[in-house]
Amino acid sequence: MRYGLLGPLEVRDGSGAGSLPQGRQQLLLAVLLLHANETLSRDRLIDALWGEAAPPTAARSLHNLVSGLRKRLGNGALVTQGHGYVLRVADGELDLQRFDALVRRGHAALLEGAADRAATLLGEALELGRGPPLADLAYEPAVRGEVERLEERRLAALEERIEADLAGGRHAEVLAELAVLTAEHPLRERLRAQHMLALYRSGRQADALAAYRDSRRTLVA
Repeated sequence: MRYGLLGPLEVRDGSGAGSLPQGRQQLLLAVLLLHANETLSRDRLIDALWGEAAPPTAARSLHNLVSGLRKRLGNGALVTQGHGYVLRVADGELDLQRFDALVRRGHAALLEGAADRAATLLGEALELGRGPPLADLAYEPAVRGEVERLEERRLAALEERIEADLAGGRHAEVLAELAVLTAEHPLRERLRAQHMLALYRSGRQADALAAYRDSRRTLVA
């Protein structure tokens, strides 16, 4: 089974796209995947699915949702553990696992001075993204905080990949990308520093100084 969080929620079996749950069952799967291989208590799941509006029948409804999800997923992945449930996900089944592994390898390559290999690995990690994390569920309070953390991890990996490109001498190649990114994320100091460095190393010292002044004004404000 393959699961995707780095974009709209996705479930695939060996033959292709699987049947995606709907409604609260979809939200339940997202919460379990965000905490893959971790036991979540029934009370925690009820809070995630209904919040303060949990009906008296919430425990029974959760049981029914879990039973339905088990049938959809098959392979005994969703199991009862004590007073809760755990979704067992093998290494590589979840796109977030593959993303983290590639980022770790890319970071290690960059520390070793292998800039080109680092850029390739980090680029592969970023290509796993199919859009904003959990784009179809980002409005749900139960996952909103995790979605924000996933987006922060994506941006950090993007900054690391740009760092690898700069270390590999590809200053001019990243200028257009950095101009867009600094406009979209004006308070990310690392992106602004990378933009200034890329301008300077591309022989555009006056533009680098102008970018510095703009950064200073923005951050002071």
